[in-house]
Amino acid sequence: MSFCCGASMMGTKGTLKHFQTQIHNVPLLFCPVCYRVEVHHMVENEYEILAEYAHGDGADEVDFRDYVYEEEKDMYENCVNSEHEDPMEVVKTQIDMALDLLTVAKQLDDTAWQMQLKKRLAVMSHRKQRLLQKNKS
Repeated sequence: MSFCCGASMMGTKGTLKHFQTQIHNVPLLFCPVCYRVEVHHMVENEYEILAEYAHGDGADEVDFRDYVYEEEKDMYENCVNSEHEDPMEVVKTQIDMALDLLTVAKQLDDTAWQMQLKKRLAVMSHRKQRLLQKNKS
């Protein structure tokens, strides 16, 4: 499981830009709290090689799937959430995880970690409220 700022990262695919080259369908991990995006660790080396070759060839766009075969079912099995889930369920899962981690941080008497988790909970709580308001309209 990959974590960023205390939230578990979600598995997705997306487009990344390497200099002037856009690389589509790159397996990514996405943080629903701080919006950090990173190439999935299982294909990071392949991405770097493809990006350098595509840039060197002057390609405007390439599709990651055309050059790299990855086993998708294994790639995202350790992600708690995926992009295809209901956004409200994602937020609820992230809040539950943060609350569990907050309990651990309190037991360890780690005040810095507690503060980070409380900030994340505030972000996720705000997002939950926005989703609730959006669903009502």
